[in-house]
Amino acid sequence: MALNPYASYLGGANPLTIIAATTGRLRALAARIGTGSLNAAPAPGKWSARDILCHLADSELVFGFRLRQTLAEDHHVVQPFDQDRWARPYADLDAAAALAAFGAVRAWNLALLGVVGPGAFDRPVTHPERGDMTFRTVVETMAGHDLNHLAQLEPLASERGHASL
Repeated sequence: MALNPYASYLGGANPLTIIAATTGRLRALAARIGTGSLNAAPAPGKWSARDILCHLADSELVFGFRLRQTLAEDHHVVQPFDQDRWARPYADLDAAAALAAFGAVRAWNLALLGVVGPGAFDRPVTHPERGDMTFRTVVETMAGHDLNHLAQLEPLASERGHASL
């Protein structure tokens, strides 16, 4: 498995710029999709917009923990998670709550990223499935992960109604 499976989404863009813009982009996309269409899966076996928002909220918690553990511990080994198992309760969760949670945790993670020194980006961390990486790789993975899911939401926003979330 690649060190950062989301690196290809970055296209040379600054990951911090992407991370800072994601909450606003998610809010705009959710509003365009509308409350009446958030639960509709685009195809059998694919996640709905609600599922993606819930996944992003969960992932933001995970990324925040990974960032902090990497800063706090020498040679931290991250704990992978099974996104499909985490997704089991998504059908019973609220998209607006997921978006609010994502926004709050993302703001807190951005605050952390704003105060770490440049040396922090070279701190080592290990992912059991991806190998040795750095704090920078975790940040780049966050940004690429954002872009991946924003790209999944874009066509849903283009096809759906416009009732506000």
